[in-house]
Amino acid sequence: MPQQPQTQAVQPQIRYIKGDIVLFRNVERFWLGKPDHTSVGRVERSWQHVDTRKVLYDLTELGSLSYRAGVDPNYMRPLPAADAMRDIDTAPLNETDIGAMTPAAVAWLRHHLARGNSTLPAPHA
Repeated sequence: MPQQPQTQAVQPQIRYIKGDIVLFRNVERFWLGKPDHTSVGRVERSWQHVDTRKVLYDLTELGSLSYRAGVDPNYMRPLPAADAMRDIDTAPLNETDIGAMTPAAVAWLRHHLARGNSTLPAPHA
């Protein structure tokens, strides 16, 4: 019987820049099974470890504004703005049931109408 090739998921190398918003894990808390191991952070800087030559990142945790130094990029993932804004972009703004809209869509609608506009913008084709 021929041997089946083994596949392994490979995370592409991503270089983050100052201001990028990322999801990151506290490695020790994660592997020990402790709660609150995953957070959202903003990249403050990158640097190269003197001994290992590995690029590490310093982040500000957005929930607590704590500074996290030396975060391994293997435990970070980008949070693209398009993903964060998808609920607004796809909101059913012509829906009569406000409860059917996501909270972000309702916030956008309230903000737009509070600026003195009683009409919605024209729909995009």
